[in-house]
Amino acid sequence: MRGANAWAPLCLLLAAATQLSRQQSPERPVFTCGGILTGESGFIGSEGFPGVYPPNSKCTWKITLIELKFEKFDVERDNYCRYDYVAVFNGGEVNDARRIGKYCGDSPPAPIVSERNELLIQFLSDLSLTADGFIGHYIFRPKKLPTTTEQPVTTTFPVTTGLKPTVALCQQKCRRTGTLEGNYCSSDFVLAGTVITTITRDGSLHATVSIINIYKEGNLAIQQAGKNMSARLTVVCKQCPLLRRGLNYIIMGQVGEDGRGKIMPNSFIMMFKTKNQKLLDALKNKQC
Repeated sequence: MRGANAWAPLCLLLAAATQLSRQQSPERPVFTCGGILTGESGFIGSEGFPGVYPPNSKCTWKITLIELKFEKFDVERDNYCRYDYVAVFNGGEVNDARRIGKYCGDSPPAPIVSERNELLIQFLSDLSLTADGFIGHYIFRPKKLPTTTEQPVTTTFPVTTGLKPTVALCQQKCRRTGTLEGNYCSSDFVLAGTVITTITRDGSLHATVSIINIYKEGNLAIQQAGKNMSARLTVVCKQCPLLRRGLNYIIMGQVGEDGRGKIMPNSFIMMFKTKNQKLLDALKNKQC
């Protein structure tokens, strides 16, 4: 009995230490598919993280926040993120014109800052390969008002929505100027694609282009059907530059508020050839 009594204080001490350890080690959050995330900060992760995410997922989260930072990221790799991907949108709905980015692979995206304190995150996976998934941290950071009285430096870009094929505009010389390199940074989007449909309306040519490669996306609205991607473009002056159905082009242009590509008489358009591929791949990594 004395031996048992002697061990009693030690047992109580060990039990208390175990209980304290449990209190100090918070449980890992359980990540489910989608939801509305509230609070000043928190975590977001793929379903079942750190285990692999399930196939055939379609999850959507809505977050009221300023900043989102992915800490670990592993989603099936594809050059154009056609199979599994995370898409992030400004605002509370899926809208290609307000998409910030579309991400896959094993490199975490750069921190994302929302424009209007609200982001929508969409995660899709197909029926085949899966990966380890992702985890990110979101935080609400109130925007600081500027304290200086100096006027901010602004850059004015041409407004591309609502452009009409006026006589003055369409009488310009229909001839591209410069080079691929020289026009890359001044263009909102750069792609290689095949013109699959064309229709003339109100003096402009409206075309649908099946995308072969996209080198600079900007806010261009891209439609996806299975593994195929396409974009809608408007050639403001219907024959300048001339796009023919069934041909492959390198197309550089601006993007309107509706997410459509806008092609002006001085936009850089040329026939797509495989020999251009290496240069375009190099331009894709260019810092503008």
